Order: sequence, then C-alpha cells, then structure tokens
Amino acid sequence: MTTTTPRAESAPATARYEAVIGLEVHAQLLTRSKMFCGCSAEYAGAPPNTHVCPICLGMPGVLPVINRRAVEYTIMTGLALHATIPEASKFDRKNYPYPDLPKGYQISQYDLPLCSGGYIEIEVDGERRRVGMNRVHLEEDTARLTHAPHGSLLDFNRSGVPLMEIVSEPDLRSPAEARAYLQKLRSILRTLGVSSGNMEEGSFRCDANISLRLRGSTEFGTKVEVKNMNSFRSVQRALEYELARQARLLDEGGRVVQETRGWVEDKGITVSQRSKEYAHDYRYFPEPDLPPLFISRAWVAELQARLPELPDARRDRFIRQYGLSAYDAAQLSADSAVADFFERVVARYPTPKAVANWMQSEVFRLLNDRGISIEESKATPEMLAETLELVDQGTISGSMARQLFEECFGSGASPAALVKERGLAQVSGEGALAPVVAQAIAANPQAVADYRAGKATAINFLKGQVMKLTRGQANPAVAEKLLRAQLDAQE
Repeated sequence: MTTTTPRAESAPATARYEAVIGLEVHAQLLTRSKMFCGCSAEYAGAPPNTHVCPICLGMPGVLPVINRRAVEYTIMTGLALHATIPEASKFDRKNYPYPDLPKGYQISQYDLPLCSGGYIEIEVDGERRRVGMNRVHLEEDTARLTHAPHGSLLDFNRSGVPLMEIVSEPDLRSPAEARAYLQKLRSILRTLGVSSGNMEEGSFRCDANISLRLRGSTEFGTKVEVKNMNSFRSVQRALEYELARQARLLDEGGRVVQETRGWVEDKGITVSQRSKEYAHDYRYFPEPDLPPLFISRAWVAELQARLPELPDARRDRFIRQYGLSAYDAAQLSADSAVADFFERVVARYPTPKAVANWMQSEVFRLLNDRGISIEESKATPEMLAETLELVDQGTISGSMARQLFEECFGSGASPAALVKERGLAQVSGEGALAPVVAQAIAANPQAVADYRAGKATAINFLKGQVMKLTRGQANPAVAEKLLRAQLDAQE
C-alpha cells in the first residue's frame, strides 16, 4: 500500500504575492441642477421619470450646456488633492450601448481631464503613505436600472446628474490601504462640500482594480475590476476575497483573466460579469456640441483661496492647539461636521481632552447605535458642554451624566432643564447621606465583614447599595468617604 505525506499548508497569499490596487471613485456633485440641463439634481425620493427633460432623456436635436458649478467643484477637488489644473480641457463622447444610457453614449472626458496628477496621504497601522492620483474628470451619471421578474425598469431622474470620477494610481498594496484611501477621500469631499460621500445611497461609488505579482517583481499582473461595493467594509472584504482567489489560481498553475467581477455581499464572493473593456472599445471622440474649456489662472487662484481647512491640516492643528494625541486628533478631524461639533463644545467647555473622550465614547457610540451622522442627530455642542459642566459642578455623577446625555441625545432636551424638572441633582451633603450610608451598612453584614477582612471590592459593593437607595443621586466620592468613616469607627 502506498502512503502519501500530506502537503504542508502553503504560506498566506500576502507572503508570496504583492497586491497592486487602483481605485476609481465616482462621486455625485451637490449641484442644484444636472450636468448639461436645468433639471433638478435632487432625484432621491422623487417619483420615477419626473426630473427629466429632452436633454437628459437623450432626445435628438437637443444641445447640452455645461454646468459651471460642477466644473468649479471638480477644480476645487483637484486643488485639494494637489493636482495640476490645465489651462485647456474638453468633453468627449464615450460610446457604449447600455439601456441606462439613452443617447447611446456618455458625455465624459478622455485625454484632457480637468485635473491630473496629485496625491492623498493615508495612514495604516501607524505607517503613513502617499498614494498618487492619476486624474479627476467630470461626466454625467446614467439612469437607474431596476430588474423586475418580467423585465427591467428605467428611471431617468438620475440621468445627467454631475458625476466626478477620481482615479488613483495603482499605488495601494492592501485592502486595508484601499479602505483608508476611500475614507480619506470621502472626508476631503465632504469638507469641501462638493459631495455627500454617501456610499449606501450611491452618491459615492467605487470600482477597484486589483492584480497580484510575486513579491520583489516590478511587472504588473493581470488586473480584475471589482464592482457593486456599497460600503467601506464591502470594499475591503471584496479585495481580500479577490486577493485570495487570484493567489489560489496562480498557485494551481492557472492564469487570471482580465474581466469585470461583481461583489455579492451576502455570499462574500465575487462573480464574473463580463470581459473587461479597453479604452478603444468606447470609441472616444471630442463632444461636438460642447466648446473646449479654457480655465483662467485667476479663476484657479480664486478657487484655491476658497478652499476650507482640509482634514490633514485640521488634524495637525488639533494636536498643536488642543494638545490632543495624534489618534484623538485624527478621529475628530476625519469628518468636518464632527470636527465643527468638537470645536464648538470646546469653545464653551475649554477642556479639550475631556471633550475628546466624551465624543469618542458616548457621542460616537450613540451615532453608531442609531446609524446616523452627527448632522442628523438632535445632539448639539451646547448639550454636551452643559452635561460636562453639570458633572464638574457636582450636580450629577458621571454615570448619571451618561444616562442623561443619552436621553437628551434622542429628544434634544436641555440636560440642565431635565435635572431641574425631575429633581435629579446629585446629593452631596454629608448630613443627607449619612443615614443612607448607615442603612446600607446595617443591611449588608457580609459586605461589612469582607471589608474588615481586607477585601477591596467590598467598599464598591456598599457604595453601589448607597447609590441604589438614593436612585443614583448620591455623590459617589462623598458616599465612599462616609462609608469608610462609619465602618472604621465601628471597629
């Protein structure tokens, strides 16, 4: 009988192969009207096919007109990404026959984009890296296609909405870096006010190109495009799956096929959709109905001067001005609305570290539990500052403060008003607490014996009983002081 020795498990794919990842992000711009017509760009929630006109429906003989604000937002984005803004740009026709494109082509940009080059800095596992940008260009969004049991439905409300495409260089080396890049990019767009950056609603969409090569090699492998990812977590999971799939193929002597694959969230896999197109497949040519764009240096300088403080600069200022750690500063500056909230709290309650701790524990927890942004919540900076002041004044305890803030977070009520209305003020007077302390001692002889036997946890149990008897209104520090005094006096 022949016996075989089981083959040792191969090393992880990340040890053998290096991932090469580039991301293409499509971000809808927050303009009032569409890219080439006057229809409202606010299509969410509107009845199907109501925000339309002959231009965005692709009717013959109509002429598009360029949305100046969309061009402005794209240039601002390029400036924020350290890109070069050329003096001349143009629009092109990108031809493909999908049903969500009524004209049979998309007005986009090919060889003369509005922005080229640039970079984003990301940090993963304490290591900061610079990711190069290839280009930022402007185009129009497509209609929304919904597949039904007996056919497909088209809603043209989204057709023609301004869409900015941001293309990175293939500089990312891990799914975690890809996620960090997307989070930083969204933070920049939200700070600029040019896009909502909402992945779940489709206003911030990502296609990822990933290939593998043996570590130490400089040649690129065959890339695969991955689509249909609607969250940062989905992007990371999809790339992790694709990395493992391609590594397994290569290890088995197979070859990676250049194709487009879709991410299936509930199954955690990618599936083949179609062979990957090349640029020449789209038969680009200059859009004959739109004039070239000539961008004056004075306009660029004006837009540069209008840029707000960007996340990296704000993070560095938070470290200098408020003495925050690099971690705290990064957490609080990543979202402009959160950063604004923090600074408004500190303006009233000038103890930055305490505010940072509360925001990262209580505020972030409540936002995550409800699945909302800080703008959507009823919380206000004044509410948090007021809560912290009540604790400092000894009016409420820390634990009571957390309960109170959670209630106010949901209702929008004033913490001070609720304390007064419900008589929740903390009891700190020794005269008022002494009899309650005596009652707790008398009711718990075993805990008293444990305390006298040197068990440190006994005093905490007795303090808890005092808090229970006073419905959480006893000052914990005063209660512990009185407990120790009475227990020691009885020995």
